[in-house]
Amino acid sequence: MSAATTRRTRRTAVLLAGAALVALTATACDSTGGPSVSTEAKQTAATPAPGDSAAAAKPAESKAAESKPAEAAKAPARIGDTIALKGTLEKGNTADVTAVKVVDPAASINEYLTAADGKHYVAVQFQIKATGAKAYSEAPWSSAKVIDDQGQAYGPTLAETKAGPSFQTPTNIAAGETGKGFVVFEVPDGTKLDKVQFTLDNGFADQAGQWKIG
Repeated sequence: MSAATTRRTRRTAVLLAGAALVALTATACDSTGGPSVSTEAKQTAATPAPGDSAAAAKPAESKAAESKPAEAAKAPARIGDTIALKGTLEKGNTADVTAVKVVDPAASINEYLTAADGKHYVAVQFQIKATGAKAYSEAPWSSAKVIDDQGQAYGPTLAETKAGPSFQTPTNIAAGETGKGFVVFEVPDGTKLDKVQFTLDNGFADQAGQWKIG
């Protein structure tokens, strides 16, 4: 058996195992009613510069002005925003997750693993910062999904694309550190994607982050 054939055989085994995990995840979510969805982007507080007398001279100009940041915080998170997520299966499993960008379409880097006829690959880059006391050690590809403008969800595939490097399986990120990678999806041609979701605990957590595309 040639080295190339061996690699393809191993790749097929990984794909089959991955498909089984995605199916198991979907079944678990359906049986519990699914996770709650968080669309609130993490806000960065602005700190007045030292000696900024202008800020001190305006101690609460009006309640209307104070309400603007709160209203902005309720706006749906979009691509490029960060959402603070919590896991459910293990205490202290938290992460700040950013949907960095969406590449649609994304070309495969493997001539033996291409999208089916009438479909194409979409690659979404995520950035994950482990904010808990323990390291993040999961398979990010099993935590993500994309949703079109009709509400149809699409799970991930283990294909790799020219958009950039995918996450390794598993991905290990030390507490306080950050990792970045792509998750790839196979969707029908003509699909208009509307949202991206990411859920900790390999998709089993009770909270899912959601980003608006476009």
